[in-house]
Amino acid sequence: MDLQKLPVVSTLSDYIDVVQHDQVKILRVTHPKLTAGISLYGGHVVSFRPKGFQDLIWMSEEAVYDAKLPLRGGIPICWPWFGPIASPSHGFVRNAQWQLVEHRENEQGVVICLGLTDNSDTQVIWPYQFEVKLYVEMNDTLKVTLDVKNTDEKPWTFSGALHSYLNVGDIHQIEVTGMGDRYIDKLQDGKECEGPEVLKLTAGIDRIYTQPAAVITVADPEFNRQLTIENLGHNSAVLWNPWADGAKNIKDMSNTGYLNMMCVESTVFAPCISAGVTLSPGESHQLITTIAQR
Repeated sequence: MDLQKLPVVSTLSDYIDVVQHDQVKILRVTHPKLTAGISLYGGHVVSFRPKGFQDLIWMSEEAVYDAKLPLRGGIPICWPWFGPIASPSHGFVRNAQWQLVEHRENEQGVVICLGLTDNSDTQVIWPYQFEVKLYVEMNDTLKVTLDVKNTDEKPWTFSGALHSYLNVGDIHQIEVTGMGDRYIDKLQDGKECEGPEVLKLTAGIDRIYTQPAAVITVADPEFNRQLTIENLGHNSAVLWNPWADGAKNIKDMSNTGYLNMMCVESTVFAPCISAGVTLSPGESHQLITTIAQR
């Protein structure tokens, strides 16, 4: 997807247009320091590219923009739960239509805020009142903040993730550090494992690292850079790549798509809904990821 070739629906400012891709509206940011895209469907960052560099974010060439299926790639928002612990898997906000709350821009960068509140559709799936805001701050780095607030009269419990797909030059060459050595291996039925503190991939992984450092680094020699992922408000980091066999079973990913992506996710993990983070009425929680290159 070439954001610059998409038709303009409306112009919000000197730096922000609303463009259309199939059934999905995307906020296209064109700034002297960067270009970026944020889908209103799913509140989904689909691109962040500092001027003169490769995109930091990977999107599948086979992603479906029908405003029905979740988008494959980018930074999907998993909330109010992460994983298949309830239906739909990864929650419902990545299938919801978000609203633009505000945008701010200057010569240093752009800030966009999207919002979502409960409605009759969400109440059927999850019978609670909430307010969720997504802040996307773009300058030399990409900072994404998921701010969730309990607007109900009773407590509720959640889990979630910022499911970042990183764009890498060659999955065989990358090295990941900072994720720690303790993880739950979802490919081994949730077995608790201990592994090396430097990760080089030779096969698919789906791991929940339970003691990550505040900053995880992905060395990407093909693109001659290091990606740093700084997470806050999380209790774990999920690392995922489906490898060749897995990619063949994902309809909205090409068979070779796994070669250029690596998921490093800021995650509030819970094995069941009741084990998540509980917010009392009026309380909020922020889940944050900041992605940069050096």
